[in-house]
Amino acid sequence: MANKNGKKAPGNIIKWILSVFMFTACLVYGVSFASAIFALLGVYFLPLAPIQNFIDKFMPKKKVLRGLIAFVIFVVGCCVAPQVETDTPDIPDVTISTEATTNSTTDATTDTTQGTEGSGEQTTPPTTNTTTPPTTETTTPPTTQPPTTTPPANSSFEVHFIDVGQADAALVLCDGKAMLIDGGNVEDSSLLYTYLKNHNISHLDYVIGTHAHEDHIGGLAGALNYASVGTAYCPVKTYDTKAFGNFVSALSKRGVSITVPSKGSSFTLGSASCTILALNTDSSDPNNTSIVLRIVYGDTSFLFTGDAERVVEQSILNSGANIKSTVLKVGHHGSESSTSYVWLREVMPQYAVISVGKGNSYGHPTEEVLSRLRDADVKTFRTDMQGDIICVSDGKNVTFTVDKNANADVFGGIGGNSTQTPTETQKPTEPEETQKPTETQKPTEDDNDDKQGTHYVLNTSTKKFHYESCHSAKKIADKNRQDFYGTREELIAMGYSPCGNCDP
Repeated sequence: MANKNGKKAPGNIIKWILSVFMFTACLVYGVSFASAIFALLGVYFLPLAPIQNFIDKFMPKKKVLRGLIAFVIFVVGCCVAPQVETDTPDIPDVTISTEATTNSTTDATTDTTQGTEGSGEQTTPPTTNTTTPPTTETTTPPTTQPPTTTPPANSSFEVHFIDVGQADAALVLCDGKAMLIDGGNVEDSSLLYTYLKNHNISHLDYVIGTHAHEDHIGGLAGALNYASVGTAYCPVKTYDTKAFGNFVSALSKRGVSITVPSKGSSFTLGSASCTILALNTDSSDPNNTSIVLRIVYGDTSFLFTGDAERVVEQSILNSGANIKSTVLKVGHHGSESSTSYVWLREVMPQYAVISVGKGNSYGHPTEEVLSRLRDADVKTFRTDMQGDIICVSDGKNVTFTVDKNANADVFGGIGGNSTQTPTETQKPTEPEETQKPTETQKPTEDDNDDKQGTHYVLNTSTKKFHYESCHSAKKIADKNRQDFYGTREELIAMGYSPCGNCDP
């Protein structure tokens, strides 16, 4: 509409501006009730004669009332308008590669991101590249962790991964306190007895049977024959096997009964803090009832998983718990059922220890698990190749000592170059005897000062004990033979009887 001079009236220009403004607001808010209101106002303000004539049929004649109605409608539109968020570019996750050196990782609070296993997508292994491999992921809120504390100046911390063959046993020592996590098979009873004696461990503050299988609790009775115990943890109080019965009986003689801990509970061992991350007493599979324990000492941490399988690993990931650890005790002896890629990516261990028997019938550790550890650039140790493995932490760094084969190719040559640069030390080997006695000789205590006792050879099958030089001892099959350093009375107390030939 124009005035008599042919120019647009100022009122029409204002209506055009208002109309354009309303249509712009309509586009900004997309499909919404507010957009409908702004679109209606945009049409209302259009200074086109056909539209204005149509509106005049429904609106009052007074401009003040018409303006007031339009204002009220505008206010309503503003009130129901959704909040517009500013788009921000996605920032990709970054995985910081960690070289397998003696430097430890800091147990800082981290966001825990879980990959969804079994989603039908291929999960890419963790690498030392700066980008996280594509996976199907679900993110959980970060878990607040208490700040780490620096151990006192006179503090000490060690983990002894004891070679018990196709089984598990780990002795944790901190500031004069001791905890035994699992105890191998029944045939390892004398080995555990001797190990504790040789290290002067007469009291165990904690004994943890991660689950009821014999290869984890079988030898605990032997350990308890030597050492007293404060608290015994296990996911069950009863289990129908002779090995478990022996464990319960040995505890009873010490005046202790099994305590079933709760998930999330914690306790201290000297300057170290211990947290139970998982415990499923309802599982029909004993492996998945395993107690999963994380120990923190200063800025270093250690994760023990028993025989927990992937379903337990995923449950822990979903809980948002902090599982990042310097050292991982690989689950289920390196079975394919445990140690998934997503688990390794969140734990981010610098070191791993596999407790496994040489030439075992299960094929442990499997090539798949070894490949995952190799791909994650985890420095790995194996008891079947390297014997007893001792890890020492000063609260900042960890160092390893092995009984033998410091430079062992623990990955078995899979994937080409699997040789690891050794960062551990190897215990010096004892010189071999140049001459063996030709007749049965009774060894003296002085002959075994380093082992603290007389050296006897045990037949775990017949429950007989012999002098090392006894001709009957030389006929014992390797699977039934055990070395023992101690006294005759100790062996008799353990249920062994002396050989009738050498009369030890």
